[in-house]
Amino acid sequence: MILAKVLGPVVSTIKHPSYSGLKLLAVQPIDEQGEAVGTSLLAVDRITSAGEGDTVLLLKEGTGVRQLFGLPKEAKLPIQVCIAAVVDTVTVDESR
Repeated sequence: MILAKVLGPVVSTIKHPSYSGLKLLAVQPIDEQGEAVGTSLLAVDRITSAGEGDTVLLLKEGTGVRQLFGLPKEAKLPIQVCIAAVVDTVTVDESR
C-alpha cells in the first residue's frame, strides 16, 4: 500500500475498453509527513470518489486490484494502480 495525494482528474476520450466508465486520477506518492516521494502515477478510482487534494491509499498489486474489482484470479486487467481508500489522518508513533 502506498500513501498518495490526488493531483487531479485525467480525461481520455480514447482508451482501452477496460477503462470505460472508470474515473482516472493523477496521484503523487507521499511519505507519512505528506512530502512528495517518487514520481506521479495514474490510478483508477472505482471505490472512493476521491478528489483533488485528498490523501488516498493506493493498491499497486495485480491480485489485489482484481479482488477489488470482483474478478476471478485468471482475469486479465490492464490496471496496475487502484485507489483503495481515502485517508482521514496519518499518525506516526515517533517513539519507535
